[in-house]
Amino acid sequence: MARRCCVPRRVMVAARALLFWALVYSYCGVCACIAGLRLLWSIGRRPGETFRWVVRENPPACLNDPSLGTHCYVRIKDSGLRFHYVAAGERGKPLMLLLHGFPEFWYSWRHQLREFKSEYRVVALDLRGYGETDAPPHKENYKLDCLIADIKDILESLGYNKCVLIGHDWGGMIAWLVAICYPEMVTKLIVVNFPHPSVFTEYILRHPSQLIKSGYYFFFQMPWFPEFMFTLNDFKVLKSLFTSQATGIGRKGCRLTAEDIEAYLYVFSQPGALTGPINHYRTIFSCLPLQHHEVIMPTLLLWGERDAFMEVEMAEITRIYVKNHFRLTILSEASHWLQQDQPDIVNKLIWTFLKEETKRKRE
Repeated sequence: MARRCCVPRRVMVAARALLFWALVYSYCGVCACIAGLRLLWSIGRRPGETFRWVVRENPPACLNDPSLGTHCYVRIKDSGLRFHYVAAGERGKPLMLLLHGFPEFWYSWRHQLREFKSEYRVVALDLRGYGETDAPPHKENYKLDCLIADIKDILESLGYNKCVLIGHDWGGMIAWLVAICYPEMVTKLIVVNFPHPSVFTEYILRHPSQLIKSGYYFFFQMPWFPEFMFTLNDFKVLKSLFTSQATGIGRKGCRLTAEDIEAYLYVFSQPGALTGPINHYRTIFSCLPLQHHEVIMPTLLLWGERDAFMEVEMAEITRIYVKNHFRLTILSEASHWLQQDQPDIVNKLIWTFLKEETKRKRE
């Protein structure tokens, strides 16, 4: 009898797996068709500009601004990869480690590097495959296990055994996972515009609206075509992500300057610079859902209500996975790029959370 019951169960598991991958690749095909139509439309309207690509040999001055910190490199023994980071604040102070999202790099934390260096050793990392950090060629090198191990190894290489960990977007996903897998290494967790990974995977399957907003996850499963689409019209997609009304930074006082935009264009227009970042997404469906869920350290979740990529309902649901003090702050009129959009408010909220937690410990 037991043997008979096992057969239907195995069939059910296989059927669910087949349905899941059918969904992934079907939606991937839909996204590819939409991208192809946009390409044809661009060629029809401006054929001369569609394939124009400015060669950027020299970085803009803002990337070497000494007020942001010092450019440093560390080579990890186990992986052999060399990581680039910018560090501000004195050595020996508590470590604050900053993990950027996509399509960003260490520079997206410029406001926080200046702000927190008075009391912390602030390190803004270029994640594996980004910027000046090494980019392994195979997508298997970008599985979540590898990305989590990177943060553990970097922490140890910097001479620390714990840190305040802050992540935005994809860096927020990694920050959640590091906090789950290595809780002893994270004293306080701060995540910007990314829910707990279990919330994300469960919510996206039940809410078609979020599935549509996350369409780029599926589009990025294709080889080479996503990278090609980013290069069109001199990286128009990249510029649009940060500046358009739909997805960009909305407040006039905090729009990216021309030099800021040029910094992003310089980094991502280098040969092969997009493949590593997009490879982060090419293994995501084989790594989720998670086996372990709970976060046991004090956690702050900051969210821009006008996020074009993440529905705000996921922020509140995240609360159930944090088995410690949890604070959620949703900022109205703020975009997905929250720490660049409203840096003064974000910095103030982080200071408040850090000092509250210090006071709570003393009591």
